[in-house]
Amino acid sequence: MAQLGLVLIAYPVLMATGWVLLALVFFLRRERQERWLALPPALLPELGEPAPVSVLIPCFNEASNLTETLQSALQLRWPDFEVIAINDGSRDDTGAQLEAWAAAHPRLRVVHLARNQGKALALRAGALVARHEWLVCIDGDARLHPDAVGWMVRHLQRNPRLAAVTGNPRIRNRTTLLGRLQVGEFSMIIGLIKRAQSVLGGLFCVSGVIATFRRSALHGVGFWNPDCLTEDIDITWRLQRAGWQVTYEPHALVWILMPETLAGLWKQRLRWAEGGLQVVLANLDLGAKPRQWHLVPLLLEPLLSLAWAYGIALGGVTALVMGQPWALVPHGWGLVLLLICVLQFSVSLWMDQPYDKGLARIGFWMIWYPLAFWLITFCAALLALPRVLLRRPGVRARWTSPDRGVRS
Repeated sequence: MAQLGLVLIAYPVLMATGWVLLALVFFLRRERQERWLALPPALLPELGEPAPVSVLIPCFNEASNLTETLQSALQLRWPDFEVIAINDGSRDDTGAQLEAWAAAHPRLRVVHLARNQGKALALRAGALVARHEWLVCIDGDARLHPDAVGWMVRHLQRNPRLAAVTGNPRIRNRTTLLGRLQVGEFSMIIGLIKRAQSVLGGLFCVSGVIATFRRSALHGVGFWNPDCLTEDIDITWRLQRAGWQVTYEPHALVWILMPETLAGLWKQRLRWAEGGLQVVLANLDLGAKPRQWHLVPLLLEPLLSLAWAYGIALGGVTALVMGQPWALVPHGWGLVLLLICVLQFSVSLWMDQPYDKGLARIGFWMIWYPLAFWLITFCAALLALPRVLLRRPGVRARWTSPDRGVRS
């Protein structure tokens, strides 16, 4: 039992150490020279004529969020762009608001779907009517930074093998403990992992709340999958398996709303766990494709995390049955895990300082992250596997966004 406990504690220690080291490589290679640069490089003269873009905004019952989202999208610092809002069968007055905005702003076009089809088909509808090759996709409650497009498009203009560039989501609502913890999570964990994965040669997920795609690459893989619970993870893998590259740009900022109730957070994380597992199971044939072995580390990490979660659960049950509830925690390793977490949070905080304000104050609240979020993620992973295995094939993926928290 002690040996099993050692393995289970060593796994997060080794993973966190690896993410930190790889993220530092990303920083030294790509991010350091542009760390405090304010202007989007794609607007600099040496990069030539900026390419036109189409901004796609799928909307389902987003009446309370449309004003901020559309204002930010229409105020981009970019010479040539259009905004396409897709009303995905909303039951509130989203459609009416969109029509009013379109009447006042020539750059905005509206596509109405007769009934709710899900985000994947809404994005596909927008992509099919878009006029331009570069598609900037954001959520209906997102507030896009004016320079975000410049930071992402410059990569696509430079690299013809690049299919997608994902940006850096920042949390808007941070007045509650759950909101502050998510600010820290996106800064100190998700951003760090995306940097590390970029060094490995790919990404597990191009963020659904901010990404710029090459439309011809999307067309080649059949656009987004309407049956997958996490269309962003699925499209990332289908593009990479088709031979395209994807990358991460930390300067491309978007401000988003996240749930701040336990019920809303659980609903969101369970969907993420199920959708991620759907994609992992669909790509298990990767080992038989030698030319795609560079993607194996991206697939191996969620599989190991799932095995770790079930190992913790089975070990915990066994320890309780044997009357040894602390047997899974080898002496001294708990302190090592704590120190590694502090190291990871500190490095990430230092890297993300140029992109957000008040991160140092948020760092204090991260002491509660292992208790609150690891438990939720752990439980979601355990429940996701049977739910995915029992899910009927061909079921359309539709969902209603959880609460958007308390806005600051």
